[in-house]
Amino acid sequence: MSLRILHGDVVVDHVAADDRGLNYGDGLFETILVHHGQPVWWREHWQRLERGARVLGIVLPDEARVRREADALMAAQARAVLKLVLTRGRGGRGYSTSSGPVPTTILSLHTAPEPAPAAIDLRWCETTLAIQPRLAGIKHLNRLENVLARAEWRDPAIFEGLLRDSAGRVISATAANLFVRIDGVWRTPALDNCGIAGIARGWLLDTLPGVDVTVMGRESIENAEALFLCNAVRGILPVGGLGARRWRPDAATTDLRRRLAAAQPAFAFQE
Repeated sequence: MSLRILHGDVVVDHVAADDRGLNYGDGLFETILVHHGQPVWWREHWQRLERGARVLGIVLPDEARVRREADALMAAQARAVLKLVLTRGRGGRGYSTSSGPVPTTILSLHTAPEPAPAAIDLRWCETTLAIQPRLAGIKHLNRLENVLARAEWRDPAIFEGLLRDSAGRVISATAANLFVRIDGVWRTPALDNCGIAGIARGWLLDTLPGVDVTVMGRESIENAEALFLCNAVRGILPVGGLGARRWRPDAATTDLRRRLAAAQPAFAFQE
């Protein structure tokens, strides 16, 4: 794994033991697909990082400086994943934040995941997401709920698990957003109370007219005409099954995959 760590604008060789990201999860992260040495959706990822930094009150590093370090890591990479972690920086013991802390930025390069099956199988997770509107939408470092949910299964035939909040509302998969078609209308869960507003989700909302961003329960999902997951590393993933419920290949989902591949060649797929 290739790695770069910045304390403010200065390259350092380690993360400090008193870094607030390490001690309190006081930070944010982005997971970015690299295609032929270039980051896919860099601008959109940076904009989400900016939104999260405003919510948490974290000083944002200089984008050009971070991008130079990222470019050095990504050079000559045909396909990889760049992870960008931003923390508030160093701080003393206790939850109170000091004024003007210097942020820590961690850039790491990882092997791209293997291609997903043509149609993935899902399960319901028992772990639920806590309701916290102040953190809804941003990609903060506190992901223990997702860790616990993903630990619920070891069956390699199950690709992902669906999460609900503590009120029973469907939110997302453990590492992807969810779209379903009901009565001919594409719908995606509202993320006003929890969940991550994904980059691929944002592209779909901009691309698809009339998507209904709404509250949905388990029954709505299981009775949908078609389902797919999406995220910024894997693109659009058609769903073939959820428990005992099965779905046939869906032409509209395939068309969306073609449109995504046309907009972002990194998501080309074999039909």
